[in-house]
Amino acid sequence: MKKEKLYDRSSVSYKAKRLFKRNWSGWLLMLPGLLLFLFFVWAPLAQNVILSFNETKGFESVGFNNFDNYIRVFNDPMFTKALANTFKYILWSIIIGFLVPIFLGLLLSEVVHFKPFFRLGIYFPSIVSGIAVVIMWSYLFDPNPGAVLNQLLTALGIPVSQFLSNPSLTIPLIVVTMTWRGAGGTVLVYLSALQNIDNSQYEAARMDGAGALSRVLHVTLPHIMPTIRMLFILQIISVFQVFYEPLVMTSGGPDGASISLLLLSYRYAFESFDAGASAATGVILAVIIIILTVIYLRISMPKKDKVSNKWRRYAEKVKK
Repeated sequence: MKKEKLYDRSSVSYKAKRLFKRNWSGWLLMLPGLLLFLFFVWAPLAQNVILSFNETKGFESVGFNNFDNYIRVFNDPMFTKALANTFKYILWSIIIGFLVPIFLGLLLSEVVHFKPFFRLGIYFPSIVSGIAVVIMWSYLFDPNPGAVLNQLLTALGIPVSQFLSNPSLTIPLIVVTMTWRGAGGTVLVYLSALQNIDNSQYEAARMDGAGALSRVLHVTLPHIMPTIRMLFILQIISVFQVFYEPLVMTSGGPDGASISLLLLSYRYAFESFDAGASAATGVILAVIIIILTVIYLRISMPKKDKVSNKWRRYAEKVKK
């Protein structure tokens, strides 16, 4: 008489056990990192969500208050301004901070001589302390007539500028500062992707009479498109969390023209001592980031890179 099956081989629990038994050494290797991630990321995140639904006195919870913290935050005029400013940061970061590294990566990939020197020069700002960079650029953008950039403008016969004191220039100038510091690492990522492109693709395009612009559009960009997609969403997530740049350079001014959601959350916590409103603002920010990430991934989901099939055939001939 045959024994009855003790486990349903199609069940999730059976597959999970098999997976763990097969990879138990890998799970043990990952365990310290998972525990640290749970302790330092997920636990504070859960506490923040819980705190956002509680009434607080200082940083202590004194009782459940439903959605009152969220209602107060949404009714705060500064929240509307901070939300609009955060999307302005994203817009300007796409115009300035997203396109510049791609352009620099393309230029650097064409450099023949002194390439290590140019790599170091482009990457060097990334190793400088972020606060030091922000303070340096604050001095450069000082609106006083005797400041560095205003003296340069005066020498060129151009009227002095208010720079960070001008509400319409504040966010673009902060994004310029962020780009100057962060572009180097992104350029090297693009350069690595560009160097993985098979040169036979370019040779095939040249044989077909394609010019430089055509080669970039139909060979280079399709090959690095996965990298562009990844860095695009990472940049959006990073810019949504812009904090110390407006804090140090403008304190969120003038008149709230540069305040971000994360800076507003900081103000709730450490200026108004309203931890509930600060936690609610953080949760709203996290939800917005998740929604935008999901929408972007849905829109840009797996489409095959459209490198010309004709040039692929030419590339195969060149290889032979």
